[in-house]
Amino acid sequence: MKILIAEDDAMSRHLLLKTLEREGYEVISVDNGQSALQQLSLPDGPRLALLDWMMPELDGPGVCTEVRKQHNRPYVHIVLVTSRKEKRDIVVGLEAGADDYLTKPWDPAELTARLRVGQRILLLEDRLVEARETMRFKATHDPLTSLLNRGVIVDLLARELTRTRREDGCTVMMLGDLDHFKVVNDGYGHVVGDEVLREIARRLLTSVRSYDFVGRYGGEEFLIVLNNCSSTEAITRAEEVRSGIASHPVQTTCGPLPITMSLGVFASRDWSLHLVEEILAEADSALYRAKSEGRNCVRLAEP
Repeated sequence: MKILIAEDDAMSRHLLLKTLEREGYEVISVDNGQSALQQLSLPDGPRLALLDWMMPELDGPGVCTEVRKQHNRPYVHIVLVTSRKEKRDIVVGLEAGADDYLTKPWDPAELTARLRVGQRILLLEDRLVEARETMRFKATHDPLTSLLNRGVIVDLLARELTRTRREDGCTVMMLGDLDHFKVVNDGYGHVVGDEVLREIARRLLTSVRSYDFVGRYGGEEFLIVLNNCSSTEAITRAEEVRSGIASHPVQTTCGPLPITMSLGVFASRDWSLHLVEEILAEADSALYRAKSEGRNCVRLAEP
């Protein structure tokens, strides 16, 4: 694990360096507070830090204060090393943002023990962050396909349409439905049906740009939102999506299955509608036409 030593006394810095290297740490050492702040501000900077209280350019509490202002990087566990033993000094250091303190002359056993405490705290914090991100993913994504779920994709569509109207642009929305999917579930079982849905989700993601949105709208229906896409490109893009699914069968545990998709397409520039419910209804009507006119095709919602 990386650890930062900020100590302006060369002998003390050398002793700390050797002690921590023997404990297996990857040590970065600096001799002033400004250099310490720069190291702790790096995206992959150390997450453990030993800061001397008195340093040139910026003292230890000053470094703590500046580090705690940064909210866009993982937490850094900071230990202040000081010869000050007054309670009021310790309170000042802790209120500046230090997590712990160590008095000089420091004992190697106490030093390593306090650092192990810091590592346990960082591990706990990482687990909490991981749990939070897992919960956030589950709340925003479909559990089967890992695509955005219905609530999120509809919300993103509404936001994108608002932005498009403000900037006088165009957003294209596609509502796609797998053809005869009930036959797959009834004939091969829901396990195979799930395999098909996961593969279709993967193909949809690879058929759009990184800044477009793909979500599972419900069952075998999918919603695709294309940012900054002109109405003249809408059908071409939709045909690329359709072709990407129909061009080769989906490989399943029961063998290859030919799967096709029908799509209803809506281009915002062609319409004056504002409510997302109205827009979804128009795309759904275009999808219904695609279904009734032979399936495995694309139909554009026209005012």
